[in-house]
Amino acid sequence: MFASVYLMFLFMLGVMGAFGFPLLSKEGDIIIGGAFSIHTQIAKPLLHFREFRFVQTMIFAIEQINNSTSLLPNISIGYKIFDSCSSTVSATRAAMALMNGQEKTLGKNCSSKSSVHAIIGTSDSSSTIAMLQTSGIFQIPMISHFATCACLSNRREYSSFFRTIPSDYHQSRALAKLVKHFGWTWVGTIRSDNDYGNNGMATFIKAAGQEGVCIEYSEAILRTYPQSQAARVVRVIRNGSARVLVAFLSQIEMDILLEEAMKQNLTGVQWVGSESWITAGHLATKRHSDILIGSLGFTIRKSKIPGLREFLLQVNPSQNPQSSLLREFWETTFGCSFQSRLDGQSQGRQCSGSERLDDVDNTFTDVSELRISNNVYKAVYAVAHAMHNMLKCRHHGEKLNQSCIWRDKFEPVQVLKNLQRVNFTLHSGERVNFDDYGDPAAIYDLMNWQRSPTGETVFVTVGSYNALLPNGKQFTMNGINITWAAERPQSVCSESCIPGFRQAVIKGKPVCCFSCIACAAGEIKCDHKCSRCSLEYWSNEDRSLCVPKVVEFLSFEETMGTLLTALSLFGASLTLVVSVVFFQFRDTPLIKASNSELSFLLLFSLTLCFLCSLTFIGRPSDWSCMLRHTAFGITFVLCISCVLGKTIVVLMAFRATLPGSNVMKWFGPAQRRLSVLAFTLIQVVICILWLTVNPPFPFKNMEHYKEKIILECALGSPIWFWAVLGYIGLLAMLCFILAFLARKLPDNFNEAKLITFSMLIYCAVWITFIPAYVSSPGKFTVAVEIFAILASSYGLLFCIFVPKCFIIVLKPELNTKKHLMGKTHSRSP
Repeated sequence: MFASVYLMFLFMLGVMGAFGFPLLSKEGDIIIGGAFSIHTQIAKPLLHFREFRFVQTMIFAIEQINNSTSLLPNISIGYKIFDSCSSTVSATRAAMALMNGQEKTLGKNCSSKSSVHAIIGTSDSSSTIAMLQTSGIFQIPMISHFATCACLSNRREYSSFFRTIPSDYHQSRALAKLVKHFGWTWVGTIRSDNDYGNNGMATFIKAAGQEGVCIEYSEAILRTYPQSQAARVVRVIRNGSARVLVAFLSQIEMDILLEEAMKQNLTGVQWVGSESWITAGHLATKRHSDILIGSLGFTIRKSKIPGLREFLLQVNPSQNPQSSLLREFWETTFGCSFQSRLDGQSQGRQCSGSERLDDVDNTFTDVSELRISNNVYKAVYAVAHAMHNMLKCRHHGEKLNQSCIWRDKFEPVQVLKNLQRVNFTLHSGERVNFDDYGDPAAIYDLMNWQRSPTGETVFVTVGSYNALLPNGKQFTMNGINITWAAERPQSVCSESCIPGFRQAVIKGKPVCCFSCIACAAGEIKCDHKCSRCSLEYWSNEDRSLCVPKVVEFLSFEETMGTLLTALSLFGASLTLVVSVVFFQFRDTPLIKASNSELSFLLLFSLTLCFLCSLTFIGRPSDWSCMLRHTAFGITFVLCISCVLGKTIVVLMAFRATLPGSNVMKWFGPAQRRLSVLAFTLIQVVICILWLTVNPPFPFKNMEHYKEKIILECALGSPIWFWAVLGYIGLLAMLCFILAFLARKLPDNFNEAKLITFSMLIYCAVWITFIPAYVSSPGKFTVAVEIFAILASSYGLLFCIFVPKCFIIVLKPELNTKKHLMGKTHSRSP
């Protein structure tokens, strides 16, 4: 229903003379329509040389095909070219004229079929959409050479649309990657307020956000807006802090913006441009160079069209004297006129028609940057190949003949289907085909505006973007030096945080505006935030790198380890010295009275106690962890067993002096050895069970200190460890009690007193060891254990043996049986 009403409205426009005759036309079996923005305005038309070159390129391609014997043989192609004036109204009129013919009066009937089989155009997205809303209803194929709006890839709305220029979807994403590549995270944007600019900029802003780029401002202008709007936009650019400006503008809006930028002396801005203007030759003049030099932007790759320049130079009003467009072009190019004023006065220099285009250097004759013109060329050939396939044109042998099966009537949808399937190669080697959305492959060159040695502005390719490649490989630079607007711009809202500091978003501002907050210990800056290092790593001083944690253990090289080693070796050496003294004086009364056999065994066990502390120093390993605790447990039990034996001997000896006592026969030398062996074997069994069930092992302790690893020996099973200590403590308490009971026995040299004092020191050391061991962190736990071993060993050595050595060495007169037994005799009854 809506389509019927819409068509009725359009036909009413046609009846009222809303559309007229084509500017250029030619009859043929196949008619291709053309719509170009030949004039930039409707009220005050100004001929656009670049668009006129597009027109002539279309005609050139058609003439080439007509002269070809391999493409559409014996089938002629004609054309009808209209001016869309970059206006949706004019574009709609052109679409109706192309579909319905040239009729303007009610005296002629409208044709039931379109007068064209395909349409080439237009040069902007909004005009193209306006034409498609008319031509699309009839499924007339339309191929645009310059309409880049991503919205046109919507096959539901624009099923008859094709284009030979990539969609802005890819260009916008390429621009976002370009901005990110140079580290510009704070940019301003300006766009044409139409389908081209709005859709392209929307895609750019979305892609830029994904790349971490923020937009400071986003402004829009249009050629129909008042000049005050352009002036306001330039003021926004000047007052903004962003030094990079992404301009998604058509050439017309770019012209308007540049004029106002020159008035306000806008400089120091790095321009990033869209395909529409980045290679526009008329902008690369000295007048604009101070503003635009250093500009960057993507454009489709240029090509060469053999014979086009020669064809362009042959354009002359004499080719079609009735064409007002050719006369206007000639008058505009040479600044002359073919007509005189009615009052007889001269209007200026008269055009002779013999002027030479070879002497002219303008956008029309410049074929050094054939990019969009090549798109027009490809569009015409695409239509020709589609018709060639549809008409089933074939070759017969080596000779070409009239083999196309011509049909007077065929549906536009047939042309559409064949156009979707075209796949051919131009003489230049360029492949032409369309994807499912009617788009070509998106391959761009990155252009940079640079100055040549002569001072002219030239477009230099400095990189490329290929949407067909995997993400991450699409955008590449070719290594050519880039010219910047001034120095290489730094366009950021906030400077990057120094190592060790993370970004913190400021409330109410974009994510690119942030403050810097120091990362916590053990964290490093990663992707603008603090990330915690893995368990065995820690941050370095500036929080920029995770480094392996310092592994700490009690080593021989450090001061504490060296001191404890020295004390251990000194204790062992001192014990050996005592052993030598005892051996030298083994036949003296004092040594004999001290039970020399147990004394030597005790000295041996004390030597082992001093040396076993060395197993606690150094890097823990499987064998050292198992050895240190078991060796400690066994040697200390051996030591305490000897002391316990000596204590029992003292008690038994006193009992033996009583009348009728024969107790000593029950605790003679054999029984002493067996008691020491039995007590020691019990500890050996406990240690064997410990090592069998759950032995100690090296363990990386990362709980006490976050910044370092404490390499220590895990107990395996704490129960067995405390069983070892408990058994030692049990023997020590038993020894202490017995020695305490024997402390007042009559004797000039009562050894029980010395044992009591030594056991008192021993028990005090190990009782204080327990809380110190549990509370000490890291390597200090090991140091506490070593200190307890050494302190208790030294206690036993000094309390039991030093007094005897003092008498033996310094007071030999006391080392007599008479002295040892004198006090006892005096107290006898």
